[in-house]
Amino acid sequence: MHSTEQTATATVQDETATVRITRWDFPPGTQTGGHRHGYDYVVVPVIGGVLTITSADGSVSDVPIEVGTSYSRVAGTEHNVENRTDSTVAFVEIELLEYKG
Repeated sequence: MHSTEQTATATVQDETATVRITRWDFPPGTQTGGHRHGYDYVVVPVIGGVLTITSADGSVSDVPIEVGTSYSRVAGTEHNVENRTDSTVAFVEIELLEYKG
């Protein structure tokens, strides 16, 4: 198990008025830091593994991330995502931005 003091790498791949596509890479011992999602979003796993999610209410769960199994969440989701394992995990996050045009 790794201490998660380092921040995961977020690379914005594309952004338009309606979507933002970000690849998140989680080498061992990295995390996002606590955050609240401002938009509905879809997660597409790229490198599978297990991530530890700490929700705003303090609950902690280990979540398997499986390549080929995407999922979505709603705006307002609040959590920290950590990789406490010995293997890199990665996913692409697609945020569904509100059109302001």
